[in-house]
Amino acid sequence: MDRPITNAPRQAEDEINTSPRREAWAARNHDAATSALLADDARHFLHQSVSTPCLTAIARAEGAWIEDVQGRRYLDFHGNNVHHIGYGHPRLKAAISKQMDDLPFAPRRFACEPATALAARLAGISPGDLSKVLFTTGGSDAIEVALKLARAATGRHKTISFWDAFHGAGFGASSIGGEQMFRSHIVGPLLTGTEHVAPFACYRCPYGYPDKAGEPQLQLCKMTCANFVRYVLEKEGDVAAVIAEPARAVPYIPPPGFWAEVRKACNDHGALLIFDEIPTGLGKTGRMFACDHDDVTPDILVMGKALGGGILPIAAVIARPELDVAGEYAFGHYTHEKNPVTCRAALTTIEIIEDEGLVENAATLGAQALARLNDMKDKHKVIGDVRGRGFLIGAELVLDRDDKTPADDLAEEVFYRCLDKGLSFKITMGNTLTFTPPLILSASQMDQALDIIDESLGEASQALGLV
Repeated sequence: MDRPITNAPRQAEDEINTSPRREAWAARNHDAATSALLADDARHFLHQSVSTPCLTAIARAEGAWIEDVQGRRYLDFHGNNVHHIGYGHPRLKAAISKQMDDLPFAPRRFACEPATALAARLAGISPGDLSKVLFTTGGSDAIEVALKLARAATGRHKTISFWDAFHGAGFGASSIGGEQMFRSHIVGPLLTGTEHVAPFACYRCPYGYPDKAGEPQLQLCKMTCANFVRYVLEKEGDVAAVIAEPARAVPYIPPPGFWAEVRKACNDHGALLIFDEIPTGLGKTGRMFACDHDDVTPDILVMGKALGGGILPIAAVIARPELDVAGEYAFGHYTHEKNPVTCRAALTTIEIIEDEGLVENAATLGAQALARLNDMKDKHKVIGDVRGRGFLIGAELVLDRDDKTPADDLAEEVFYRCLDKGLSFKITMGNTLTFTPPLILSASQMDQALDIIDESLGEASQALGLV
């Protein structure tokens, strides 16, 4: 039965899957075998935004590359942020294989060495005194655990989060999230007490303050975005937690001092601070965690995605020891909560990140990439803003730099031209080219990708008469 949806949600999370350009690209690139596999996918899976129909069908994933069933290879600058150590890392596969031979599963009521070793290792790499953990099979579930823990520890239920944020697809995660496609129309009603405020976004400040080349003018705006969090905390008076991405995956980087101000406001009003580091943690921004850039420690930190090394699903919640206050209740109680195989995968992934210097690689190559994109900004007038940290990078395209009219059509044209040249990435907010490569990326691979972006921007601008 078809159910009409009269108010389609605003697209924010990805490129549009059903556009004329998508159809034209598919007609040029899909052979009969690919089309048949995509038809099977559409037939068997529930359809949902940003997932249906699929772009193409892949047969291999190795290192920084994915390969489709026709043998075309793409540098993957998206990867759902799971591929920090690249796809199919030999050391990770060997560790998983050995663990399956040694101990393939542990019922939840029993302790096992891989789980306790992972818990200790996470405490070792996490900021501050975060040291009490629970594992889940996905980031959305981990967010639910964090919300429950905040309620238990504070005796309150209200939260403050940000519009345009994404925290997962569960009801709690959707309630605190800020994207229409995950929370509006058919999804509600959602959790009560989930207050939202406008996010930091200095290039497009929702509070109306002008930027200066993408940077905030703090002497003018007085960091209104942080002050409004304090305002809501004060007016509500009984907020359990502020929950947010310390660096927005759009991406947007917080203005200097933002999180220090929010941390102080939380302390002043008895609220916890929860950081969702699911896409940004484990080195993506050139530090082990994005919040390390701001020298702010949350009360609870959530990580996932890359924790399983791009092979197995695992996420974690880590909290201050003082929040271990409700042992008579169950926050997670997941069947695979202490699965030795997924725990071994996570432990080995962290070891690879550290042993191969991948955080440092993201910092170094990411800085070079941002510099190169800023050079492109001087060359291509359609680039309105370049922003990011490490391997969380964005280039926002506009029709006019003065009025910042989003160049959605151009972004899509650039995307498909890049695909034709062997580069895959993601479009966010309709007009922002978002690049999140694996941390194993080499300098030559980064140069190759940036050359493709530069060339495609020129071609697309010319094709659309924007030169």
